[in-house]
Amino acid sequence: MRNALFVAGLAAALALTPIVHADEGLVVGTEAIAGSDIPAAYHLVPTVDGLFTAIGLRKPSGDGPFPIVLFASGNGGEGLDWVKNASHNMSWTQEQFLDAGYAVAWMRYRAEVDVPEYDGKALDDRAWSGRPRLSRAPFEYEDVIGIFEYVKTLPEIQADRVAYMGMSHGGEMLMKIASVYDGLRAGIASEPASAGFLARGPADPNAPERPETAEVYTADMQAQAVRELHARIDRNVAMQRIAPIDIPIFVQGRDRDHNQDTFRVNYELLQEAGKEVEWKTYDHDEHGFVYVKRNTDGRYEPNAVQREAVADSIAFFDRHMKR
Repeated sequence: MRNALFVAGLAAALALTPIVHADEGLVVGTEAIAGSDIPAAYHLVPTVDGLFTAIGLRKPSGDGPFPIVLFASGNGGEGLDWVKNASHNMSWTQEQFLDAGYAVAWMRYRAEVDVPEYDGKALDDRAWSGRPRLSRAPFEYEDVIGIFEYVKTLPEIQADRVAYMGMSHGGEMLMKIASVYDGLRAGIASEPASAGFLARGPADPNAPERPETAEVYTADMQAQAVRELHARIDRNVAMQRIAPIDIPIFVQGRDRDHNQDTFRVNYELLQEAGKEVEWKTYDHDEHGFVYVKRNTDGRYEPNAVQREAVADSIAFFDRHMKR
């Protein structure tokens, strides 16, 4: 009863259409998405410490169950407001997945913690006054693992066909998730900012700062940057973290990105470890280009590179989710 009242009150405050709450999470309402017949249903999903994080779930017409791809972009924070905005204004890519027969969801998670490096330390709990007491604070990628487990309980979702696509920090989270969790079918790391996961050492303080998108970044320049980055990585730590990964991964680069060396080294170390990994890089001016945004006129106008990257992404998941 308390949850039902909470859902009704929250839905009213957000001007959403309230619907029933699910067994584990809370479904606070639905919204129509401009230009689409498929609405977004907003779920609040419990995290390991009992708080809630948000997803915006959409599914093709019909009863399903459907395979699902969950989408992440960058750092966390901003909660349900971020999910609502992404569902309305950054969903051209998801529309293509819906047309291909996938359920999709934007998701949000807590903000990344500014720690020296990812250590892969397991999150444990013990009883304390009748409640669990955690061995450390939860991290953002553990919220995402909780979301995976939640969507698997939904009747419209195929529990054994859950996949993930993350961009930037969302791409690094795929590495962290896949190293500790075995419940994913496949994943895409688009422009993965994986320096922490790869145990990168400090940079030369005198090295010039590179712009986010270079005007010119030749193959020789990229090769040199990759060699320098390999030299800065603690290989023993990086390979220990990579060792447990056991899903197909598609690493997407961006030719003139200031972190292109990180994207490429992420791929090369996965390949060296014998993982099932693919690589392709694209020439686009915008970080996060794979997630097409509405323009100032409220329209989606993907260019040829974005269309290619999204088509490649769907083809990758088709190979591993529908076989």
